[in-house]
Amino acid sequence: MRRWDEERIRRGGDGLALLLADTVAGGASVGFLAPLTPAAADAWWRERADAVAAGRLQVWVAEDGAGRPAGTVGLAMPDKPNSRHRAELVKLMVHRRARGAGLGRLLLATAEQAAAAAGLTLLHLDTETGSPAERLYRSAGWTRAGTIPDYAANPAGELCPTTLYYKRLAPAAR
Repeated sequence: MRRWDEERIRRGGDGLALLLADTVAGGASVGFLAPLTPAAADAWWRERADAVAAGRLQVWVAEDGAGRPAGTVGLAMPDKPNSRHRAELVKLMVHRRARGAGLGRLLLATAEQAAAAAGLTLLHLDTETGSPAERLYRSAGWTRAGTIPDYAANPAGELCPTTLYYKRLAPAAR
């Protein structure tokens, strides 16, 4: 598990693109409609490299034994002075070949620990209501804040509700 910088994201775009395309093909609602082409997924990741360079996004990647991205998670950092104590957890994805081995939990814990180490005290996220991800967040101590109907389309294009979650963090000891 490593935090990737702008250059690593640009160089590793193919692997990240395949991970994103697989996640969407597997039915996860991460903001894209199916089918998501590897080229479109690659372009999306390359656009994220600028946000990483600017400090607006932090990305961690877990690689499999062959060095391919097997999972990723991000923290979108706030851009307003009154919100510098929080971040949004974004794009927690695990490749279908790596699911069921605890990688999602490891990615989540990595982002939470990094946020606490940076002095953040609150994380928030949204996820498709009823998705397997909800079990992960609840079991990791996240609190359900509410549900918004018809919030986003799933990969099949059907509008689905989303559930908002948050987690309070204790800043890491320095």
